[in-house]
Amino acid sequence: MVAPKHRKKEVGTIAAQEPRLNEAIRVKECRLIAYDGSQLGIYPIEQAQRIADNEGYDLVEIAPQAKPPVCRIMDYGKFKYDQAIKAKQARKKQTKVEIKEMKFRPKIDVGDYTTKKKHVLRFLAGGAKVKITIMFRGREMAHPEQGLSILERLADDLKDVAVIENAPKMEGRNMHMLIAPLPAAVKKAADKDAKNNGESNE
Repeated sequence: MVAPKHRKKEVGTIAAQEPRLNEAIRVKECRLIAYDGSQLGIYPIEQAQRIADNEGYDLVEIAPQAKPPVCRIMDYGKFKYDQAIKAKQARKKQTKVEIKEMKFRPKIDVGDYTTKKKHVLRFLAGGAKVKITIMFRGREMAHPEQGLSILERLADDLKDVAVIENAPKMEGRNMHMLIAPLPAAVKKAADKDAKNNGESNE
């Protein structure tokens, strides 16, 4: 027999800087994102919570300052555990860690996205963490899901070389996500550079 979830206890253990979960979300309605990342539209918060409950997942408020706030259905406990394990691995053998920043717009075209992604890859290969910032202007604030979509796309594109250390979060008019390089990816890049330097010196 599977033990029932104790949601209120889980909410109580979340640190102040963490997003609000489940019954702790005190809004009338939200823009709901499904477990698979698809956009479901605007729902009353009670209905959104029922959908999450029926699927056996958590309702997580990922963009509280949006109008309406954006919530996502996800297994938050598993997400935090997986990210903690990956972040711990990423911190191994790292001493002084530099943090770079790369800024995106929510309506970025394919060419700019590809160019910025290459810069992010170069930062990661050098062992730096990268703060990804989505900058919203004017009416773009009404659609934070567009910025979230870019962050999720980037995280998926970089999943073999980086881990999400700080999940996407709205701060004022910007949405931020911090990613850290995986040690194996940094070592591979270093070995490649050493090989290239050796060949150039021959």
